Parts: sequence; structure tokens; C-alpha cells
Amino acid sequence: MIMLCLVLAAFLNMLQVRGATHIVGDRDGWSLFIDSNNWTQGKEFHVGDVLVFNYEEHVHSVMQVNSTAYEDCIKDPYISLFASGSDSVVLSEVGRSWYICGVGDHCENGQKLSINVAP
Repeated sequence: MIMLCLVLAAFLNMLQVRGATHIVGDRDGWSLFIDSNNWTQGKEFHVGDVLVFNYEEHVHSVMQVNSTAYEDCIKDPYISLFASGSDSVVLSEVGRSWYICGVGDHCENGQKLSINVAP
């Protein structure tokens, strides 16, 4: 009985570590046409979840930035840069996370995302 409880506890722990996958912008992907505030409505983000940014390579990029860079669309310095056209970002820390497009004036035109990551 004890062994069964230990196995069950380990299994439940594995399920908890394995997070949800969120496709940013859903079928529209990461683009100028998404309303990121609307997209985040009703979604919960947790440590271990994955954000998937799908977009046309060389047309957009994804930069993880701090709050000031997010608000003012500052592209340098950034925390992380992704430019493959299909980028997966594992949410590893509790708190706010900010993402902007680093191409042209896309950020200034609203291509940015701010989320709150819970434990």
C-alpha cells in the first residue's frame, strides 16, 4: 500500500511539472494582428508552461525583455532573442514576463505580450 502511494505521488508530481502549452495568438500566431490583452483573457500561466510563438521567419522575432523595455519598446538590451519562426519558451520563474517583436516598429504598433506567471 505504501509503495502504491509513493508511485501515485510521483506520478501526480510529474503531471504538475509538465505544464500547459499556449499558442500565442492562437491560429493567428505572433503577429501585428493579435490583441495580446484579449488573448490572455481567461488564461492562467504557470511555471512549467510553454509559450509557442508561431510567425513568419524574418518578418517577426520574439524578444524577452524587462518591464521598461516592454513599455518603451526598447530592443537592446534584451533577456532572450528568438527568431526561428516557431519558438517555444518554457516559463521558468514566478512573476511577470514581457515579450516584444524586435522587427521595425512592430512593438510600437502593439506586437507585445505581458503575462503573469504563477507557481
